[in-house]
Amino acid sequence: MKVLVIGSGAREHAIAWKISQSTQVDALFLAPGNAGTAALGTNLPIEATDIPALANAARRHSVDLTIVGPEGPLAAGIVDWFQEQGLAVFGPTRAAAQIEASKGFAKEFMNRHGIPCAQGMAFDSYREAERFLQRREMPVVIKADGLAAGKGVTVALTRAEAEAALDACMNQRVFGEAGARVVVEEFLEGREVSVFAFTDGEHMSPLAAACDYKRVGDGDQGPNTGGMGSYSPPEFWDNALATEAEARIFRPTIEGMAREGRPYRGVLYGGLILTRQGLKVIEFNARLGDPETQVILPRLEADLVEIAQAIAGGEMPKTRIVWSGEACVGVVMASGGYPGDYSTGFPISGLDDMGGGCIVFHSGTRLREGEVVTSGGRVLTVVGRASSLAQARDRAYSAVERIRFQGGFYRRDIALRPAAVGARYS
Repeated sequence: MKVLVIGSGAREHAIAWKISQSTQVDALFLAPGNAGTAALGTNLPIEATDIPALANAARRHSVDLTIVGPEGPLAAGIVDWFQEQGLAVFGPTRAAAQIEASKGFAKEFMNRHGIPCAQGMAFDSYREAERFLQRREMPVVIKADGLAAGKGVTVALTRAEAEAALDACMNQRVFGEAGARVVVEEFLEGREVSVFAFTDGEHMSPLAAACDYKRVGDGDQGPNTGGMGSYSPPEFWDNALATEAEARIFRPTIEGMAREGRPYRGVLYGGLILTRQGLKVIEFNARLGDPETQVILPRLEADLVEIAQAIAGGEMPKTRIVWSGEACVGVVMASGGYPGDYSTGFPISGLDDMGGGCIVFHSGTRLREGEVVTSGGRVLTVVGRASSLAQARDRAYSAVERIRFQGGFYRRDIALRPAAVGARYS
């Protein structure tokens, strides 16, 4: 087979790494990829948002299966486009991807189907949203309805913060059209967990769970980021919680999407929170997460290509999907200044000096005359693997300490203590 992976981050590097282990794959293409994926296949200079060019590349290279990494192309309808042209593709259609692309749709969908989530409402009118705020107790959460690269969510502790967030979204349009509509909802307290399932629109795989860290600094200080690290499986995740998540959240969601004529095929990602009343949904995403992918795919004891190919054809794979009991800890190394302004183009050293039980997934990297240099805010995810969480953490940080690039930094408390309540809320 020939496989195309769309995207350029550490998530896509992890997907490519897992695909490269399949005996079915003869050629692997990545668009646009990064310096790490270049070692596994052929990078194509096509942006993940250029759907016509991606379809043309799939035909030109006789690609048998395309796997979509980021949410943007899914929301834009890449799966529909590929399917209309007879190209096999793994991911939800544009209609199904609305569960992530529109927080208002997701909130109304969950309310229709009795799926536990934060109470809240969607608003198209600034004045109506403002009046609603006046009747709410603080804290509240303000969410831009559309995709905002993980930056469209504000946990407002005071009314002044809530009003400022509402103004930024709807009047100042700091998130563009994504903020033309907003969701205002209650703030939920508890342990947060990212939960993933493969589904063909009817059946689903066993769940995989991970915890991630959004704040930039140790102890969950500073602004939210795209994610500074993660680990899997969480120490508190057990069979009882998995059963609850499947019965009250995942199965009702898959069945509800099918009944509404939006059959969901791909990876369903639930950002959940464990409250006193049980598990509730913070948000749904329509793809694998980043940085969670980097710590769950190493635990997948199945052929990812076989899974993706079967689901792309509308059915679950015949082989059983199993998640190992192995612990994985991923530490993100970022450019100085991230998530604000940062410089790039700095050489990275120490990548060939990894100890046993470690994997390095590239994100913001590129090749310059054969040398790996930085090219983004989040640069690498360094993953340690072991039979225990403590040992996996030690391996990850031992590897991190051997890698150098100018201005690079990382959190030192990944998997050492849980992320603070609300630290990930996005």
